[in-house]
Amino acid sequence: MGRAFKVVVLGGGTAAGYAASEFVKLGIHHGDLCIISEESVAPYERPALSKGYLLIEGAAWLPAFHTCVGTGEERHMTKWYKDNGIELVLGTRVKAADVRARTLLTAAGETISYKFLVIATGARVLKLEEFGVTGADAHNVCYLRDVQDAAHLVDQMAACRKVEGKAVVIGGGYIGMECAAALHGNHIPVTMVFPEHHCMARLFTPEIAAFYETYYGKKGVNFIKGNVMASFEQDEFGKVTTVVLKDGRKIAVDLVVVGIGIHPNVDLFEGQLAMEKGGIRVDGKMRSVSNHSVYAVGDVAAFPLKMYGDVRRLEHVDHARKSAAHAVQAIMSSNKVGDYDYLPYFYSRVFTLSWQFYGENVGECILFGDHSASKFGAFWVHKGQLVGAFLEGGSKAEYAALARAARQRPTVDDTRLLAMEGMGFAMALTEPVPPRVSLMSSIATADGHLFLTRPPSWAIQVGAGVAVGVAFVSLAFWYGRRKKRW
Repeated sequence: MGRAFKVVVLGGGTAAGYAASEFVKLGIHHGDLCIISEESVAPYERPALSKGYLLIEGAAWLPAFHTCVGTGEERHMTKWYKDNGIELVLGTRVKAADVRARTLLTAAGETISYKFLVIATGARVLKLEEFGVTGADAHNVCYLRDVQDAAHLVDQMAACRKVEGKAVVIGGGYIGMECAAALHGNHIPVTMVFPEHHCMARLFTPEIAAFYETYYGKKGVNFIKGNVMASFEQDEFGKVTTVVLKDGRKIAVDLVVVGIGIHPNVDLFEGQLAMEKGGIRVDGKMRSVSNHSVYAVGDVAAFPLKMYGDVRRLEHVDHARKSAAHAVQAIMSSNKVGDYDYLPYFYSRVFTLSWQFYGENVGECILFGDHSASKFGAFWVHKGQLVGAFLEGGSKAEYAALARAARQRPTVDDTRLLAMEGMGFAMALTEPVPPRVSLMSSIATADGHLFLTRPPSWAIQVGAGVAVGVAFVSLAFWYGRRKKRW
């Protein structure tokens, strides 16, 4: 015997929580929606695992960060799903899927059928065992992907502190940087090891990375760059005690945290759905291009990135939330929904630092601001257009301006002036031009090169002043004539 639903969401991560919220907003009937999750808890905000759960003081633990608190909405615990008629099937693994028959088979042998399937299975961490590393399954080798991983890491950090031990973080990306900050906050000396020449190599330039590496270094975090681990040494109890690097160096260690990437969970659908770039190929409505009863969102979706005209697969919570909502809107009212028009967005918060990035990091990187004051940024200019924008230490208004700049992609003819104007460039793009006033659309530099295709702030102010002056004179003239008639 099995159960049947109008919609089944496969996966219980952040995307599933936001999909459920959108379904409820759009009036899905009680009993029509089922969410199947391998985890034993209702969907939650995964960023909280590295940004809050690992704190030694004031840690954020469940139920504090169930979806959808990440966007300021209501916190949806298990009761919320029940009250809204959503079948939340927790602690359940799906071992087989048949997209033609529209069925899922659980590990317990139950068949669940659907009219529409939303694949929100996310991704799994890459583990060292997959690369043949002996001892990688030791209890003091930790990963961070779900709340169970986070709880285990908290326990291991406590054990490490107890013996005044040291930690090694393998990987210099998002998870590596955020876990290194958390380890430092737990009073554990940290060494980071990664093969790239600087941290966050997929996004940061060497100059941007240098700021964060220097900041971490002042906190006592040690960096070993351009190197990889080769093996572990263990004691008689199986605990990893030494990390052996490729160049032969050895690092004594009590705790290892690994953040070397993730792999999309699409194995169930290999050979059944069209795949691209490691994910399920979908159209602008997040619908599988090979089966229109199936939708894919978040990490597993290879979707058309409208503003760049190509197909991307993005691994970030903002995309997970927004793609889930878009897929739900397409299911509930397909004729009224346009194509997904996403602006790539990434952010991080570590120590007292906070940065945001919008767009794409291709072309020439133009730095601006003051590194020493922890307030600086960068623009990426490609083929004469601003295509990406980054800012550390910005305000809400500045980050909003950065996003608009990355989406508008204004023309830049002189990158030297762009560096000089810096954040002012993005802020000026949002200033309205007074109606019926002719303003210059560009300015000339001293050597005759054109720079901006939108009017600079001073031109807008001058134009507005002229408009006000003309209006005042006109009013005075009208009043004088009217006074004479009286």
